[in-house]
Amino acid sequence: MCGIAGFCDYNDDLTDEAPFLGRLVRRMGNTLRHRGPDESGVFLSAHAAFAHQRLAVVDIEGGKQPMTAYAGGYRYTIVYNGELYNSGELRRELEAVGYLFETSSDTEVLLKCYIRYGEKCPQKLNGIFAFAIDDERRGCCFLCRDRFGVKPLFYSVAGGRLAFASEIKALFQYPGINPVADRQALCEIFGLGPARTAGVGVFRGISELEPGFSAVYDRDGLRTKPYFQLESYEHSESYEDTVKQVRYLVEDAVTRQLVSDVPLCT
Repeated sequence: MCGIAGFCDYNDDLTDEAPFLGRLVRRMGNTLRHRGPDESGVFLSAHAAFAHQRLAVVDIEGGKQPMTAYAGGYRYTIVYNGELYNSGELRRELEAVGYLFETSSDTEVLLKCYIRYGEKCPQKLNGIFAFAIDDERRGCCFLCRDRFGVKPLFYSVAGGRLAFASEIKALFQYPGINPVADRQALCEIFGLGPARTAGVGVFRGISELEPGFSAVYDRDGLRTKPYFQLESYEHSESYEDTVKQVRYLVEDAVTRQLVSDVPLCT
């Protein structure tokens, strides 16, 4: 488990505000320290400020975040919470078309997968994740959440800037985002709690990026769209084939999730 937080504005140059914004995004990140006690990092650009709290699991030295890569003269920077279970396959696929890797971290694989495939990269991913990428070439921030929402990601648009975080309380560090509970919030808390309506962040002005969705924030504002939707089909396999397939899926999932550079606990 890690924590990510940040904000971005692609209609304004944040350079002159860098000292203040650096302290601000670090405060946002500090509220998530319990999610990632091993390391912390901050990234600032002309249009974005990212913070990361890391729980180190894979490539302890090489997987530090925020992580930056360059391609075609442009800079791409990611903050990421999660784990890719097909990191090895993706690495080999990217190496086959000329990508080079400096670490064994799945963070670098994810970042270069985005550089290669852009907004279509989530369809390549097998894992649990929530991430944000400052894309210098496209002039946008790309956000994404895994298919079943294992990893959380909340956001709000305040003062023409997008703020996001793994937990709602980090957003309250950003000026203008306040814990206001209106009628809908009370219905969420007392009518549905501890569950929530999909996409609702309970407090006024706060939303949740839904499972299986990605989002782009640029000069034209925020756009969200699904990259995955669960579909049902008639089950036509025999009992024997079904047993084999279920066994394969369970064993494959367990094996992939055992990848770690630190001791495991089950």
